[in-house]
Amino acid sequence: MKKEYLEAGKIVNTHGVRGEVKIMPWADSAEFLQEFETLYIDDAPVKLLSSRVHKNALIAILEGVSDIESAIALKNKLVYIHREDIELPEGDFFIQDILGLPVVDEDGINIGTLKEILPRPGGDVYVVVSADGAERLIPDVPAFMLEKNLDAGFIRVRLIEGL
Repeated sequence: MKKEYLEAGKIVNTHGVRGEVKIMPWADSAEFLQEFETLYIDDAPVKLLSSRVHKNALIAILEGVSDIESAIALKNKLVYIHREDIELPEGDFFIQDILGLPVVDEDGINIGTLKEILPRPGGDVYVVVSADGAERLIPDVPAFMLEKNLDAGFIRVRLIEGL
């Protein structure tokens, strides 16, 4: 089942003395978070009144946060966005929707579960953990990544010796 709210970042600090907070985005970019009118903190909607990007972070003024004390209270809180507030291009998906999916080889044999996706300059690398705890790193390139079937709930990969 897909989550209704998606983790989008974390409030890592305050900024200034007027209640601004610094949000480190986990989504594509700080600019991506600027597109939202409402963020969610502790399961409650919070209006994003204004924001600007500063050194890959989002400096935000949130509704109800007007001084340093109220901003400090939000430090280390996770920030969520609502799934329905996002329109993904055809074929794109949320990383949270594929984490935990079983990973099978070309013959349909289960080789493990997708634990993590590591962003790398040359492309993402999928960390697959087998039942005995062994990890495999599989590059997200067509030679290895054959199918990501979110509807059926699996990822099919091609393995080579040493992978």
